[in-house]
Amino acid sequence: MTDHLIIGSGIAALRAAVALAGAGDVLMLTKAEPREGNTGYAQGGIAAAIGRDDSPSRHLADTLAAGDGLCDERAVAVLVAEGPRYVRELLAWGAAFDRGADGQPSLAIEGAHSVRRVLHAHDATGREIGRTLWTRVAPLRNVLVHPHARAVGLIVEGDRCAGARYVAEDGLVTSARANRTLLATGGAGQVYRETTNPPVATGDGIAIAYRAGAAVADLEFVQFHPTALNMPGQPRFLLSEALRGEGARLVNGAGDAFMARYDPVGDLAPRDRVSRAIAREAERTGAPVFLTLDRLDPAFVHARFPLISEACRRAGLDLARDLIPIGPAAHYVMGGVVTDLDGRTTLPGLYAAGEVACTGVHGANRLASNSLLEGLVFGARAGAAMRADAARDGWAFDATSASAMETAGESEREGRGRAAGTAGEALHADAVRDLMWQLVGLFRDARGLRDAIAQLEPLWRATCARLQDEAAPLDADGWRTASLVAVGRLIARAALRREESRGAHYRLDFPERDDVAWKRRIMEGRHGG
Repeated sequence: MTDHLIIGSGIAALRAAVALAGAGDVLMLTKAEPREGNTGYAQGGIAAAIGRDDSPSRHLADTLAAGDGLCDERAVAVLVAEGPRYVRELLAWGAAFDRGADGQPSLAIEGAHSVRRVLHAHDATGREIGRTLWTRVAPLRNVLVHPHARAVGLIVEGDRCAGARYVAEDGLVTSARANRTLLATGGAGQVYRETTNPPVATGDGIAIAYRAGAAVADLEFVQFHPTALNMPGQPRFLLSEALRGEGARLVNGAGDAFMARYDPVGDLAPRDRVSRAIAREAERTGAPVFLTLDRLDPAFVHARFPLISEACRRAGLDLARDLIPIGPAAHYVMGGVVTDLDGRTTLPGLYAAGEVACTGVHGANRLASNSLLEGLVFGARAGAAMRADAARDGWAFDATSASAMETAGESEREGRGRAAGTAGEALHADAVRDLMWQLVGLFRDARGLRDAIAQLEPLWRATCARLQDEAAPLDADGWRTASLVAVGRLIARAALRREESRGAHYRLDFPERDDVAWKRRIMEGRHGG
């Protein structure tokens, strides 16, 4: 039995662990090596209003605009007001952000930001923040890190979370009982065939929380990053938005800049609009779309973006001189496990922070470089809440946000479409990812979404049945597929419900934003499955 269980080892998990210093025993379970999650893959930077021409109110306005009318303004206010303090804390702890000639942090600009506010450490900002936080966590005697431990379920006793079950490195399922459990498991990009996320990002936290009865919300809003390396035989390596912030341009096969044809903001429009423009331009021309840095000094390019430059070199390209073929790829899930502003979920004893959580801070489309800030701010708040709840042995979930959301019911239309598969059939993880990319991706419609649900529903039910069968435990591939099916099904159901286009959710059959009917958020609980 431990006082605090943290599942994950990214920025939210680490900052929560710092907040729990000296507050009882802390066990941290991490699926692979501790530094293998999405935090280390974050290139561009961390946004915070620390510049002379910036302010939290301006950062708030940019975040709300990017969120396309669906942000929880209370959550955004917390993010932008507390962000500068926590970023300055990182600086005080030795984070090696790039600095200008005056010694102050160098600030970049990215899509949908109105000023330069993005701190960066070349193109490895997430890695540097992770390093800095590990230097604070490693000396803590009350924190024990257990690597290669994949969380596969939550222990629920009565109406309360009492820890988690995990698969250890030897393949055995083990229980970790805890008074308080924090999900900081990151994202779910691997639900899609094309993604910038690492292999560990399979949505495990969302899947196990939903199965345990915690509410989820906003899962129709999946952000597709517009510029991932798109070369046969090469991984979909992320090409940071900071490249365009420094002057890189999007061009078609003829070398023509095309974004003005689709969006007046051009290359630095919000990610959802840039991604759709790239897909449409490729369809219009029948040719690839490229990123070019030909107007920038090559020495600056290679010095400012060393990791991206090296990744391109391995693919046989020179980042500074060549046309770099790009295309959209699944990058970030705006929705997740419903929490209040202190990380408490609808299931007592369970907390969530970072990408796995849904405070409503991102609305329908995340503003670039707000993700690391979210993990930092809400990871700290979740850790502080766990500490406070332990001291008073209480639970004080603030239901304000949840009460403003509607609860989803079972839709009769969801089961229609091509009936594929039976409860006894299995579908390999790669087939699930193909299905999601083709039918629940950048462009959606009712027919494709119903088809996806018709294929995922029997797999979901078969998985639930299999989890009750102790005589036939799942292997590693089985657990991976179980998470992909659970999260894919939730995304598809949410996308079918929302009959409009907003932010990262685009319906070909409902191409307009509809504030009258759909300026609302919807959460779904286990009773709907």
